Amino acid sequence: MTDHIQFSPDQEALVLLDQRILPGREEYFVCRNTQDTIYALQTMVVRGAPAIGVTAAYGCYLASREVDPADAQWKARLEKLLKDLEEARPTAVNLRWAVELMRKAWHALPDLNLEALRAKWLEMAREVHAEDIEINKAMGRHGADLIDDGDTVMTHCNAGALATAGHGTALGVIRGAWEQGKKIQVIANETRPFLQGARLTAYELHKDGIPVKVACDNACALLMQRGMVQKVVVGADRIAANGDAANKIGTFGVAILARHFGVPFYVAAPASTFDLSTPTGAGIPIEDRTPREVTHVGEHQITPQGVGVFNYAFDVTPAELIAGIVTERGVIRAPYVENIARIIGGK
Repeated sequence: MTDHIQFSPDQEALVLLDQRILPGREEYFVCRNTQDTIYALQTMVVRGAPAIGVTAAYGCYLASREVDPADAQWKARLEKLLKDLEEARPTAVNLRWAVELMRKAWHALPDLNLEALRAKWLEMAREVHAEDIEINKAMGRHGADLIDDGDTVMTHCNAGALATAGHGTALGVIRGAWEQGKKIQVIANETRPFLQGARLTAYELHKDGIPVKVACDNACALLMQRGMVQKVVVGADRIAANGDAANKIGTFGVAILARHFGVPFYVAAPASTFDLSTPTGAGIPIEDRTPREVTHVGEHQITPQGVGVFNYAFDVTPAELIAGIVTERGVIRAPYVENIARIIGGK
């Protein structure tokens, strides 16, 4: 699955499969400018750290289309658009990474005229897009060896093709094991309140013919207690320098249960998801989303009017609960500070 993020040269637009309405309907959302891109990111038309990064890369190109080369202030105006894009969502580091990649390329060639900058950024966005698919496939190959024939693998949220440019991070590992001929099954936690597991992970795996069942989030302890889970593999939106990993809310609880029941807990994420400037998970900002995602299912309100809710979108799993971090460069294991610095930071 790679057609959920497409750049249309004819429309000069980014075309995104609208993940808010899957699996009921397959409809596309068109981004023609920075505001469209920010809206798509904030409302979860597109979500998942690598997919956010790819979207942001194209978003920089769309931003460059909004400024007029005849305007003496076009550089300042473009920088403001990049800043707005960069701040669209706080937790997923790939967003900031992609914008900074484009910004550095611009600042390295300050004499580029706007037309040349547009051409360069579009080429770079396409490279980021294609590279992400290859990175996910590499992660799948490295991670597949962690899965044994006959395993049932639990995953939380959606870290599949829809969360990336294609193939997936956590689901890339599962797909890699399946492609090796291993007879595996998957438990997709429903992932309240946005139901990414029930709606998106189950949709992807069912489409691929990989056996999958959806479980209520609060069934995890029972399933592990009964020996029905052999591995847990999840994605990440940001990984600190010490290996603490931010992922969809509820992941930390799954990791605690996995440790209690002796189930190996793995994180799969590309190098771009590591934030070496953040020493520990305590420094990762946690997005607090609209209460409506909790108070309503579709248009139906399920909580009493006037009652407040918590809707933190992510939590941080401490590195000591993680058996290994699967990257395109191999599987990183403890001690994480040293090994992340060496494998990701090149030290």
